[in-house]
Amino acid sequence: MIDVTGEHAGTEAAEQAAAMLTAAGMSRMPARVLMALVGSPDEGYTAADLADRLGVSAGAVSGAVRYLTSMRLIHRLSRPGDRRDRYDLTGDAWLGMITSNAPLYSSLAGYMDRIADENPGAPASVERARDIADFMRYLATRMPELVDEWRAQRAPAGDAPGGRDGDG
Repeated sequence: MIDVTGEHAGTEAAEQAAAMLTAAGMSRMPARVLMALVGSPDEGYTAADLADRLGVSAGAVSGAVRYLTSMRLIHRLSRPGDRRDRYDLTGDAWLGMITSNAPLYSSLAGYMDRIADENPGAPASVERARDIADFMRYLATRMPELVDEWRAQRAPAGDAPGGRDGDG
């Protein structure tokens, strides 16, 4: 939402959160667009709105939107009578982002096991690799379970877990 001074709500906090995502490995512009959409008006933002909010070119926004859409973190909103696409977060954007790494964790566990298997002459390395593999398998198992637990905790009595908008 834009306040009476023309400023977008939550801009500073969104930029700080985007900086954290960037530090964790996400590309800077997708992180900034994603965080801007967390605080977007209910009708979403157009690409021009995002460029204005972020003080960047339309091209920078276009690339970030394309990336975030391909990752299923955001989606296009169409409004009758409005020729411009608007963007908003998908219903389960964060859950999907967290749980989508489960296969990565399983693969990493397998590689850690291979490192341990191929390094029998270094017991400390073997132990370290096995510990990492165990932790990666734990994450692969627990992340989806945690999401299910979180959904169950938030669901009204009698509702099946699946998110507010049925995305998941």
